[in-house]
Amino acid sequence: MLIVLTNLPDHASAERLAAALIADRAAACVNILAECRSVYRWNGAVEQANEVPLLIKTTPAAYPRVEQTIRELHPYELPEIVAVPVVAGLPAYLAWVAQETNLTTP
Repeated sequence: MLIVLTNLPDHASAERLAAALIADRAAACVNILAECRSVYRWNGAVEQANEVPLLIKTTPAAYPRVEQTIRELHPYELPEIVAVPVVAGLPAYLAWVAQETNLTTP
């Protein structure tokens, strides 16, 4: 299993992306977290922005669909897309994530 992290500029774009990931079976679950403040360097300047973080639960096999969907729907020129491997977890939950991201599952 993987957890993919990304940040969106507002709740509306976060909701759209989460819905698209679930509809495409690219992710089994997407958590839309509370707004946070991000501080970063962009084009040589220090920037600050309010952002809405997403935690996307997927599998290595479904990751390319997650990345493609984020790249298509994300409003940023360079969206954060970071995949973190899950090294342990409740076996039944991990199996559910695999089942929900399998395109051959009815």
